[in-house]
Amino acid sequence: MLRLPRFRYVAPGSLDEAIRLRAEHPDTSMYVAGGTDLYPKMKRRQLQPELVIGLGRATSAAIANGQGLRLGAGATLTAISEHPTVRERYGALADAAGLVSTPQLRNMGTIGGNVCLDTRCNWYDQSLFWRTAEGYCMKTHGDVVCRVAPSSPRCLAVASADTVPALIALGAVVRLAGPGGEREVSLADCYREDGIRYLTLAPGEVVVEIALPPADGWHSTYLKLRDRGSFDFPIAGVAAAVRWDGRAVAEARVAITALGSRPLAVDAGALVGTRLDDDAIATVADAVHRAARPMDNTSGTISQRKRTARVFAERALRSLRARG
Repeated sequence: MLRLPRFRYVAPGSLDEAIRLRAEHPDTSMYVAGGTDLYPKMKRRQLQPELVIGLGRATSAAIANGQGLRLGAGATLTAISEHPTVRERYGALADAAGLVSTPQLRNMGTIGGNVCLDTRCNWYDQSLFWRTAEGYCMKTHGDVVCRVAPSSPRCLAVASADTVPALIALGAVVRLAGPGGEREVSLADCYREDGIRYLTLAPGEVVVEIALPPADGWHSTYLKLRDRGSFDFPIAGVAAAVRWDGRAVAEARVAITALGSRPLAVDAGALVGTRLDDDAIATVADAVHRAARPMDNTSGTISQRKRTARVFAERALRSLRARG
């Protein structure tokens, strides 16, 4: 049985205190919300912080309607997937949050934690005993080559958060707080194509809130491929959203996950002005297929996952055509 290493846990009562603690221990501390990803990684000794800073009392779990929708970073995936407004007006997010892992983990896992989910790889997500026997990899030992592509100058671990492509397709903006104050950025700009340094957040920054614009005229959906129909991380995921203006598409967004080291927005401009006809859908599905860059570092084959990207894009957009 894998056991947690020794660590000190602190649950500060305010966000300012949490940020201060993180700044005082920059190399030996980590934030935690629901802990559904961090604690298993600590058991496998992938991550070994000496100080774990709980955000349960420091961040909001509110889901607020207004000019759009505002999600406190502490809102659980269950609360989001079951929220009436999310289900009615932000379908892709409800779909994605409801497809994460199991009910027990969705009850604990938070939206803030999911958008910051660590990248995954078959060479990385193993016990310490396994990794010791195999010789480690670049993500945990910088002097070791990437075990997936030995000539690669960067880690190829894959992004696999379900809610992120849905949020990108819905136009999400995140509010961040850190030692340098607060700032707002597009969610899509929070990621880079690097399996190790996959987030663009500054040291000590934490996600505080996610804001979605009004959903008037928008319809959206999310499709996920995984090994089994429950629990598993995606090995390909596609989110699509379109805004109808009368009988034509006025705006469209498509985003993918689990097909590279970062979630990626794909140009869906070919859909604008159409009624989601087959030719327009095929053009965007081809763009999704080109953008998908799966590697042999998770379940499924490269060709299977790349082909799935196109098929899921077609299916998602056709389902939105039926709704429109």
